[in-house]
Amino acid sequence: MGLTIAFIIIAIYSTALILIFFYSLAQLNLLINYLGQKKQNEEAPKFNLLDPKEIPLVTIQLPIYNEEYVMERLLENIAQIEYPKSKLEIQVLDDSTDDSVIETAKRIEELQQSGLDIQHIRRENRQGFKAGALKEGLEIAKGEFIAIFDADFLPESDWLKKTVPYFKDEEIGVVQTRWGHINRDYSTLTRIQAFALDAHFTLEQVGRNAKGHFINFNGTAGIWRKECILDAGNWEGDTLTEDLDLSYRAQLKNWKFKYLEDVETPAELPVVISAARSQQFRWNKGGAENFRKTVWSVITAKNIPFRTKFHGVMHLLNSSMFLCVFTVALLSIPMLYIKNTYGHLGWIFEVTSFFIISTVILFICYWFTYKSIQGSSFDNFVDYIKLFFTFFSVALGFSLHNSIAVLEGHMGKRSEFVRTPKFNINSLTDSWKGNKYLAKKLSPNMVIEFALMVYFLFGMYSAIPLNDFGLFPFHLMLFLGFGFVFFKSLTAKA
Repeated sequence: MGLTIAFIIIAIYSTALILIFFYSLAQLNLLINYLGQKKQNEEAPKFNLLDPKEIPLVTIQLPIYNEEYVMERLLENIAQIEYPKSKLEIQVLDDSTDDSVIETAKRIEELQQSGLDIQHIRRENRQGFKAGALKEGLEIAKGEFIAIFDADFLPESDWLKKTVPYFKDEEIGVVQTRWGHINRDYSTLTRIQAFALDAHFTLEQVGRNAKGHFINFNGTAGIWRKECILDAGNWEGDTLTEDLDLSYRAQLKNWKFKYLEDVETPAELPVVISAARSQQFRWNKGGAENFRKTVWSVITAKNIPFRTKFHGVMHLLNSSMFLCVFTVALLSIPMLYIKNTYGHLGWIFEVTSFFIISTVILFICYWFTYKSIQGSSFDNFVDYIKLFFTFFSVALGFSLHNSIAVLEGHMGKRSEFVRTPKFNINSLTDSWKGNKYLAKKLSPNMVIEFALMVYFLFGMYSAIPLNDFGLFPFHLMLFLGFGFVFFKSLTAKA
C-alpha cells in the first residue's frame, strides 16, 4: 500500500470519526437539556374540556394501506376514544388494494350505526402515498385539530383529553406523544428497536423541546392544528418522511411544538427483519432527503438562534451517521495494517480515541433514557449493558443497508413509499408466519452482508499476527452484527 493511498484512507477515516464525535456531543447536550428540564406542562394554558364552549372539533385521521391483520383492532380501539360525539370526526383514509377493503367498509358501517361520525375515504390512486392521503382527507376534514394514528397504534381512551387542552396556546401547532411498544419483549429484534426508539422519544424529543429546538412530529400518535398544516404548505409527498418535512416547514414559520413524554401511545414493532429493513430504509432515506431539501432553509433562517440551527442540522444528519459508521468500519482493517506498516504515523491513530469517547457518551446518554422507562436497579443496569452492546452490534450490522438508503436520499434517487407490514403481535405466543404482506424475496444486500461478516472475521484474525488487539472488540461487534442481520434474513425467508 502506497503512502499516498494510506493518507487518503486516514483522511476519510478521521473525517468520519470526527463527524460521529460531533454527533455524540450533540447527544450529550440533549442529555443535559433532558436532565435539566423542569415539568412545565402543568403551567401551560389549557382548554377546559368540562366547559362545552371550550371543546374544539377534532378529526382523527387513520391512513391505511392493506392492513388486514390489524384493522379490526384499530377500529375497535378508536371507537373507544372518549370525546363528545358531536365534536369528533373519524376519517379512515383507505388506500388498500386488497380484500381488506370489504371488511373495513363493513365494520365502518356498523360504527356509523352506533352514532359515530366515521367516514371511509377511498382514492383512485396512491399519488403522494401517505402524504397524499392525509392531504386529501384534510380538504374535507371538519376538525380544527387533526389527530393521526397509523394502523398499529392503540391510543388510550382518554388520549384526546390529555392532548387537545394544550392547543389553548395559539402558538402551538403540534402536540406529539411518546410511542410505547406492546410487543417489546417478543424477540431480540423487537427489544433492540424499542431500545432505539425509547432513546429518541426521551433523550432527543425532550432534550430538543426543552430548549425550543426543532423536534419532529413522528408520523403518528400526535395531533396538528389544521391552520398550522395549511400555513406550513400542507403535506408534500416528495420525501419518504413527510412528517419530518412538514415539521421543519412549520417550525421555520414559528409554530411551536409540544412534546408530552408522559403520554404513552402503544404500538406494535416489526417482528420480522424484512419489515424492520423496509422501515429502516424509509426512515433513513427520508432523513437524507429532508437534509437535502431543508438544511439550507435552517442554516439561513433569520428567526432561529445558532444552537437551534446546530441541533436542526445534526437532527437532519441523524441518518447520515450510519454512512459515517459504515465508513469507519470498512476502513478500520486497512487502518490496522497502515498502523503496523508506517510506524512514524502512529500519532495519527490517536483519532481512534474519538470513537471510544463517542461510544462512552452514547452509553451514558442511553442509560438515562433506559432507566427513565425500565428503572435504575442494579439488575436493570446489568440488563442495560447487555442490551446496549447487542443494540450497538446490530446497528453496525444494519449500517450497509442504511448507508445505501442515505446515499440514495442524498443523491435524490426517488423510490416508492414501502409501508411496514403489520402483524397483530400482542404476546410471545403470537406468530407472524403466513403474513401475506411479507416480502417474498430475500434482500440482495444479504450477499454483501455475508461477505462483510467474513471480512470482519478476518479483521479479528489480523489482530493475532500484528499483535494489535485495539480494534478487536469493534471487529467482534461488527462480525456479530452482520452475522445477526444475515442469518435472521436467511432464516426468516423474508
